[in-house]
Formats: sequence, structure tokens, C-alpha cells
Amino acid sequence: MKARPAFMLVGAAALTLAMGACSSSGGGTGATTPAAAPTTAAAPTAVTLTVWGPQEDQVDSTSWLPKQEAAFEAAHPEYKITWKNAVVSEGDAGKTVQQDPSAAADVYMFANDQLGTLVQAHAIGQLPPDAVAQVKQQNSDVMVTSVTGSDGNIYGVPYTANTWFLYYNSSKFTADDVKNLDSMLSKGKVAFPIDNSWYLASFYVGNGGTLFGPKGTDETAGIAFTGTQASDVTKYLTGLVKNKNFVNDANGAGLAGLQNGTIDAYFSGSWDAANVKKALGANEGAAQPPSYTLNGSPVQMKAFAGSKAVAFNPNAKNPQAAAKFAAFLGSTAAQQAHYDMRGIIPSDKSLASSASITADPVAVAQMNTVANASTLQPTVAKMGNFWDPTASFGKALLSGDITAANAADKTAAWNTALNS
Repeated sequence: MKARPAFMLVGAAALTLAMGACSSSGGGTGATTPAAAPTTAAAPTAVTLTVWGPQEDQVDSTSWLPKQEAAFEAAHPEYKITWKNAVVSEGDAGKTVQQDPSAAADVYMFANDQLGTLVQAHAIGQLPPDAVAQVKQQNSDVMVTSVTGSDGNIYGVPYTANTWFLYYNSSKFTADDVKNLDSMLSKGKVAFPIDNSWYLASFYVGNGGTLFGPKGTDETAGIAFTGTQASDVTKYLTGLVKNKNFVNDANGAGLAGLQNGTIDAYFSGSWDAANVKKALGANEGAAQPPSYTLNGSPVQMKAFAGSKAVAFNPNAKNPQAAAKFAAFLGSTAAQQAHYDMRGIIPSDKSLASSASITADPVAVAQMNTVANASTLQPTVAKMGNFWDPTASFGKALLSGDITAANAADKTAAWNTALNS
């Protein structure tokens, strides 16, 4: 037991004398009140937390993950934590965790397209109410839905988005130009990967097409690229691919063209930021996907978006501590630090106004895309039927096999294939 300081002993003695004086006076009962037992702080609970994350976050003690672990310890003196970190990337987390959930990490980072697999393997914990409130406060509906299971429960804390947006040469296009694809095509060369399924869907979803319901989670709803709502988009695309300023972005043609000056804009994600900056320097521009003009009205393109998130393992020996740390890694402060240290663009909406974010056109473009021009990339099993038929449809647009005259029939056949 720790010895009490001398001033505490003196104070206790003085209190005893005072009480004795009171008890000897005529008004007392003769009984004395015993001094309260000294209180001591509860000993911290010993906890071991195994954490999996990408190599770049844990190179040494000054890296993001160790720094966040130290900050968590300082914020939670109720725990005495032994940390065991290991390298497992977000992309590999799902298959690694499900091999043996009971032996997997207590806390790990994952790509949201693995959520269904992790839930089925009982390898991902349902977030407690305080963490659920945090996720809903910090994130857009798309990001919240990205970590919501088919049972309606939330299982991860997003910390960044995975999506695409527009890069452009700001000496060629103004900020107003890049709001509309057709305006851009009237002024310069634009590359877009029509035969890449991940990108092509943006035209159809923008005009009301849906994949597995309005939130992308209802497998029974199927894919609905139907009627004139879809065939009108196909007709538009038959004209787009013939535009003299349109270039299909295949085999890296978009970035290569931006680098050699033959392309003025193309579509990609944050992974290309350094290459674009090197190519354009002070003329680097980035923005959310533009609208396009369909039958005289603007239609906002909507990019597929997913998330990277932090989860805790319900099989952990200390699931409460693990859940708290998962929420901590996705907190506003941790996301800001992640951006400052590694350039990981946050999903937290409140950080869109931070000085460092507003000074970064790529970060602004990604956050605006998620907020204004995105749709959840579905993770249901039947989404597997989407990719190949859509790539083939894009190739048929490029080859001229699909025309304005047969657009309705070709679109209907494509939609049938998507739901087969």
C-alpha cells in the first residue's frame, strides 16, 4: 500500500482532536464518528491488444499507429496495455481474419467490400452505441452504409474513402468548365475509361439507375438499368465516344496523356495524386465528377465509393477495450493525424474545413465526391455479375456495335445479363 503524505496524517490527527473536544462538551452524545477509510485509485486493468494494419502506419515508433496507441493510453488510464502490432493490409484483412477468427487481431483495418465475409465468419464486432453515434456524426450516408451489415448493424469505423474523381489541367479548364463534361469536351481533350465497369456505371446511376436498391444493400432488388431512363444514357454515350475530344482511357492513356500534354483531363483516384502533381505542377486541378447534359438537362455523374475502416474482433479477450480503440483510430483527431503523417484523406466530414484539407485540391475533390457525387459500391454476392457484362457493354460502345438506333434493345439485353 502506498504511504499517505504527511499532511494527510496531520490533518487526520487534527480532525480526531476536534472530534474529541466536541464529544467532551455538555451537548454531545458521547459517541464519536469514525474517520472515513482512505480511498485509493483502482489499479488499471492489464490488457493486451493485437493490432493489424498496413506497413506504412507502423514503420517505427514515430509512425501513425504507435502514436495513436500512445494517445489512447493517455486517454484511458484505466488500462495498462501491452501492444502487439503486425502488418496486415486493409485489402488482406478479410481473408486473413476469417482463417481463424479466434486467433486474429483484436483490432484491424479492412476494406469495406470484405464486410459480408467478416460478418459471416463471426470475426467482426457490432459497434457499441457510442461508437455508432460517432460513425453517424462523422460520415456521409454513403460511408455509414459502407460499414452497415445486411442486418442493419454497424460494424466498422470509416477513416477514408475509396473512390475516383476528376484531375485536370487548370490552365486549360476553369473551375466552372469542370462542372460539366460537355463543356469540357468543347474546350479540350478528356480521357475516360468507358470499358471499365467501375467508372461506366456513374452515367447510369446518375440518371436514376440502381444497383440492389437505393442503398445498394438489397440483393433481392437486383440491378435496374431499365427503360428510357437507361437507354437515353446509352444514346448519349454513343455520341460521347464519337466526340473528337473524347479519348478512351485504356492502359494508362489518361495519365500518360496528361504527362505529355495530349490530354487535358482524366479520371482517377488519390493514388495518382503524386503523378498528377509531378505532371502539372502549379496547374494541377482536381474536382468531383462533373455532370453531363442529357436531353437538355444536367445529370450528375455518381462514382462508386467504398471505405477503409477499423473494426474490432468479438473474439478478443478484452472486446470492450478493443472496441474503444477501434473507435479511437477512426476519431477526428486520429484521421487528421493520418492525413498529416501519410496523406490519408479523411472520411470525417468535419475535417473538410480544416486548413490542411482546404489547401489540398485532391483531398477537397475526394471529400466533395463522397458528399455530393457518389453511390455505394455494393458488396452483395450478386454484384459479381456486374463487372464482366458491363465491361463488354463498354467495349461495344467503343466499337460502334451499340448505336443510337439499337440503344434501347442493347441496354435491355445488358440489364438482363446483369441480373442473370
